[in-house]
Amino acid sequence: MLGAIAIAIIVLLTLFLAPSTNQQSTGSTYSRSPDGYGAWYAFMETRGTPVQRWKKPLEDLPGFPAQTSELITLERLGKSPIQNTITLLQVNREIRGEEISKKEKEWVEKGNTLVILGVPSRITEAAFTTQQESAAGLVKIETRRRKLRERKNQPYLPAQQDGNIAESVLGDRFGAVVWQQKIGKGRLILAATPHLAANAYQDEPGNYQFLAQLLTQDNQKIWVDEYIHGYEELSADKGKKAQRRLLSYLANTPLFPAILQTAIVLIIAIWAANRRFGVPQSLEVPVVDNSEAYIKATAGILEKANSSEFVLDIVGKEEQIQLQKALGLGPTLLEPDSLITAWVQQTGQPPVELEKLLHLHSQKRRMSEKELLSWLSKWQTLRRDLG
Repeated sequence: MLGAIAIAIIVLLTLFLAPSTNQQSTGSTYSRSPDGYGAWYAFMETRGTPVQRWKKPLEDLPGFPAQTSELITLERLGKSPIQNTITLLQVNREIRGEEISKKEKEWVEKGNTLVILGVPSRITEAAFTTQQESAAGLVKIETRRRKLRERKNQPYLPAQQDGNIAESVLGDRFGAVVWQQKIGKGRLILAATPHLAANAYQDEPGNYQFLAQLLTQDNQKIWVDEYIHGYEELSADKGKKAQRRLLSYLANTPLFPAILQTAIVLIIAIWAANRRFGVPQSLEVPVVDNSEAYIKATAGILEKANSSEFVLDIVGKEEQIQLQKALGLGPTLLEPDSLITAWVQQTGQPPVELEKLLHLHSQKRRMSEKELLSWLSKWQTLRRDLG
């Protein structure tokens, strides 16, 4: 049962205290890991370029296509939603190929700029580490992925963008690492690597400067999407909804049955250990051994009085009687010489050790506790050797 409890505790600690390895944290400006963008965000602040963090869904972006009912209301009033255009940076966003949603495309067409780093691209024969030339200086690229031309000597053509021509912003003979295309009044900029200006490239000033120039070429407000990395601005109502969503999520994942089973095991373990609902058992009254109690009481008094000579006399006589019985000499105390002679005749051992024991007994002097214990130990050894 104790083993089951220990295993349950280890499982809980592993689930709740293990470090998170969520891939969505890659590219967050809050992250200090090598694949984070915290150093680049600080670089932009030092550079004097204001960059803000966006922690809401894309639907809340300024100028993002509204619901149909809202558009009809605005059209009836003869108004159109006028918003300042912005540049939105998304790092390591989950995207299928180069496709963006219809509403995102409409938002870009209004003059906004969408920059996505980490678009799935094909692996080429390019070296993994290359130095790409740009107006901002050399840019270090560590990926073999490139956006390929459809045909040799043809411009870069993204697959799902209505045939709009895309131009390479950064690349080599194997293909484009960063490319852009015009969509309406705005632009869509894509990159094959999510680590273009990650923390790992703090010693590569060209990487940071290149991304900064890429985002500032339209003189728009710059936002970094942190909502895709799990950061969200919550109001009081949204906080309650999020809590309900979390509980609902846990109830629909394998984590909930594991927690439930662990709780049941702990309840059973506590129940079994405490036996609160077991059959009542009467307590047994311990039997008092009067002789043992008398001996312990006498020993306590002798110890406090330090009467080792009394113990030496009483115990010495009893040890001598036990030795005589073992030698077949009867229970009557004999003279030390007679006992020593019988000991030598029957055992063939030298009489030195027995003489010392009998001599200490005959002295009846006060001994220290250490000496007394040594004397008793020698008697026990002597009787044990006699067999």
